[in-house]
Amino acid sequence: MSKIRLAIAGIGNCASSLIQGLEYYKNVDEKDELVPGLMHNVFGSYRIRDIVPVAAFDVDSRKVGRPLGEAIFSGENCTIKFSDPPKSDVIVQKGEVLDGIGKYLSEKIPVDRNQKPVNVAEVLEESNADILINYMPVGSEKASRYYAEQCLKAGVAFINAMPAFIVSGDDWPKKFEDAGLPCAGDDIKSQVGATIIHRVLAQLLLDRGVKIEKSYQLNIGGNTDFYNMLEQERLK
Repeated sequence: MSKIRLAIAGIGNCASSLIQGLEYYKNVDEKDELVPGLMHNVFGSYRIRDIVPVAAFDVDSRKVGRPLGEAIFSGENCTIKFSDPPKSDVIVQKGEVLDGIGKYLSEKIPVDRNQKPVNVAEVLEESNADILINYMPVGSEKASRYYAEQCLKAGVAFINAMPAFIVSGDDWPKKFEDAGLPCAGDDIKSQVGATIIHRVLAQLLLDRGVKIEKSYQLNIGGNTDFYNMLEQERLK
């Protein structure tokens, strides 16, 4: 079975959980029963150990130039450490800043202007990446579209894991279809977070004959994404 060669844009808490999870669950097989933390033990014929990181991009000067396995524990990342990823030859390279760092987030994330952005499309080609997953911060519309465009140039599939209307938009799905490339998204939910609980409870009420006139949910910020959410204009 061939490997899934993965590139990651945005080495924050989500990327940390992913990289740690690849190590933590590497021995899970299709014959295993329920494994806490996993929705699917295998996907098609691919196992978790078939996913191999080959490229990584960020703008935080504390992460750029560091091995991926070290960068996920640096900067403002606060994901609980639950595994020790093996040493990796993948070095975090600098991407374009664009609109990834908002007004409040800029107070937390240092960006070194002397660190020059790489040509992302070239790196994707040289690393033979199959898929890029986009973990840009909330409101990073330009940055997300930039990485989508780099995937098209390099012939790489695109997973948009943040709330920008790319895969669900009008133009981008056609671009990927014309290029013969998969794309998926937009956004991801926490495994058991406010959104999925809210949705399930709303459906339960409807199933029980309750008419919902309005509802809302409260999110308690635990990472740097919420600094960007303080800028209301980024949420439009």
